[in-house]
Amino acid sequence: MNTHSNLLAASPGQQRQWPRRLKGLALPLGLILLLEAVVRLGWIPSYQMPAPSEVAQTLLQLADGALWKHIGASLSRVLAGFAIGAVLGLLFAAWVGLSREAEAWLEPTFASLRAIPSLAWVPLLLLWLGIGETSKVTLIAIGAFFPVYLNGVAAIRNIDRKLVEVARMYGFGPLRLARRVLLPAAIPGVFTGLRSALSLSWMFLVAAELIAATRGLGYLLSDGRETSRPDLVLAAIIVLALLGKLSDGLLAGLEKRWLAWRDTFDGTDPRG
Repeated sequence: MNTHSNLLAASPGQQRQWPRRLKGLALPLGLILLLEAVVRLGWIPSYQMPAPSEVAQTLLQLADGALWKHIGASLSRVLAGFAIGAVLGLLFAAWVGLSREAEAWLEPTFASLRAIPSLAWVPLLLLWLGIGETSKVTLIAIGAFFPVYLNGVAAIRNIDRKLVEVARMYGFGPLRLARRVLLPAAIPGVFTGLRSALSLSWMFLVAAELIAATRGLGYLLSDGRETSRPDLVLAAIIVLALLGKLSDGLLAGLEKRWLAWRDTFDGTDPRG
């Protein structure tokens, strides 16, 4: 009986989610219809802005051919670069966040490095690492590092020091302190940095593949520009947008699970 009543109570809220999602689709669908009409009426030349139906046809043609090869190449680069940059960002964030001495040594250098535009790294990485995968993954790792580092440091610095003091009173060592106090308290800020880093990883991917690549979504963008095919350029942009949204959604779902895990420690004995 209680289960049935809970389901009935939850259903109106679940039903209200669909109108909200439809509102989010209203603007892009409206723009697509408007653009289709404008191009069909000849108000915009199709060689400059193709109709959405033409872009959809290009996507279907790519899906029957090399699109999946390009998606696989770009996805593997983003995942590798993001993983390397995020791990290094978390390690340095923990070090700097917990040590004023480390901040004094590292922060001025990091502040200078993060001000360098992404394209400025490309010539140097090509000279050092060549045009292979290493230079592309390294560029993406650089882009992913700084959001994780900055948000991680801020999250650790904002932790209530009373929690740390109480944990030390109970004899917590460094590893136990990080696992039971620092990590749960810093999770929201860390995930903010991770989601920002993932978005930047896709941006840095395009910068890498536009310069030196024979496959990937950035290569499709470059190929569309060189062959004067705006439909190919827009198709690659749409795929990039969808992959970025999907990857961010997966990370957001993981964030909810970790936050739920953190909430299980609320009100528990810190000695546990």
